[in-house]
Amino acid sequence: MIIWINGAFGSGKTQTSYELHRRIPDSFVYDPENMGFFIDKNIPAEIHKQNFQDYCSWRELNYTLLKNMEREYNGIIMVPMSIVNPHYFEEIIGRLRNDKVIVKHFVLWASKETLLKRLRSRGESKNSWGAKQIDRCMQGLSNHIFQHRIDTENMTMEHVAESIASISNIHLLPDNRNKLRKRLDRFKIQLKQMRFLK
Repeated sequence: MIIWINGAFGSGKTQTSYELHRRIPDSFVYDPENMGFFIDKNIPAEIHKQNFQDYCSWRELNYTLLKNMEREYNGIIMVPMSIVNPHYFEEIIGRLRNDKVIVKHFVLWASKETLLKRLRSRGESKNSWGAKQIDRCMQGLSNHIFQHRIDTENMTMEHVAESIASISNIHLLPDNRNKLRKRLDRFKIQLKQMRFLK
């Protein structure tokens, strides 16, 4: 099974994915952004695109890798990735579903004000690349194709992960961490992702 966690920047996709990963013994977090960075570094500058999702090869490679991984890996794969173009959604998630791959898709939703607040909490300004994409993401994710939506406005990240697991019929290990440990774990994940900030 693949669990694709979608949403605007600041919605909590990565933190939620790693929370699920921590509480699901046989699981893996796959980040499609890495394929975008690989493509950017391995093509001539003259054909670079501003958004790596616009590369046909990015969509094709992620589809192929996820399909093969899901076939060979006996576990649950979490994919934290904003994808708001319905055509791109169909080229990856639609194709996987057509191939009989079980893909549970979730959109983490919150108000723009909350998203900006979350971005600020991780050191991004209102002029950061992610902040500037919020309107585009929210508009795109309003399309009916992007289901199931989870309103995270007043939810903790643990509650979001538990909601996704419940809807997906996945049993989670109990969370016995104290508040300090939870903060440290989130900080480690945030630190790990910092090199991907645009």
